[in-house]
Amino acid sequence: MIATMIATLDGWSGFAVLWGVVLAVLLAIYFVLGTVLHLVNRRFPERRIQQRAQGAIARDIGQSMAALASIAVYVAGGLYAAAHGWTPLAPLPASWWSVPVMGLVSLLLYDTWFYWLHRAMHTPALYRFHALHHRSITPTTWSNNADSLVGAFVEQSYFLVVPFLVPIPLEVLIAHKLYDQVTGMISHCGFEYFASPSTRAPWPFLCTIFHDQHHSNFRCNYGNTFSFWDRVMGTLHPRYDGLVEKMTAPGASTPGSDRTPAGR
Repeated sequence: MIATMIATLDGWSGFAVLWGVVLAVLLAIYFVLGTVLHLVNRRFPERRIQQRAQGAIARDIGQSMAALASIAVYVAGGLYAAAHGWTPLAPLPASWWSVPVMGLVSLLLYDTWFYWLHRAMHTPALYRFHALHHRSITPTTWSNNADSLVGAFVEQSYFLVVPFLVPIPLEVLIAHKLYDQVTGMISHCGFEYFASPSTRAPWPFLCTIFHDQHHSNFRCNYGNTFSFWDRVMGTLHPRYDGLVEKMTAPGASTPGSDRTPAGR
């Protein structure tokens, strides 16, 4: 159904309409969820991960506007290309099996994409394109999309490329991007609400501490959805599992994240 609707949008004007819709949705999530998390964080100060001052919110919001506009191009581009038959394989129709199977495939592919390209952005040759995002050593939910246009392209062009690689239903592609936007803002919010036994070894899932440690330490925790690649490649912060376990212990109040020597 979604593919049929998008296929009716022809030419540059049709693409512009699709881009505008995608951007409007991303902006709505950014400001509505950002406001909700900001208010919730004020209500639960004991859930704060780092005690140092958080980054400049106005600066992060301003940079995020340009990044989100570019991200909308990649998402709209992937949807437009698949709906108009430009991809090697036509997208599968959404069904009882294609949605969960392709949803899992997309999560695994994106986590692999994100880990290796994100880690590459921390090399001396490329870090200058990612340094903008790391101005916030103590991130806020508004920091999620505060990145350079190059950084946004490297991490988010997945949604443009993946329809050319696998026949992902467009409903799954949309749902995955919505999930990515929501979880990305939560992972940058600086307060821990989702730590559980499933977010530490032997499970591959993550909580907010994971990416917060990446911002405070730089050389660890490059993954996005799972900790698999960080565990396999030895880039998991050595105190991540211990902090999650501490956070989930009876009577726990604050994560108390420690900082190791910074680097890239």
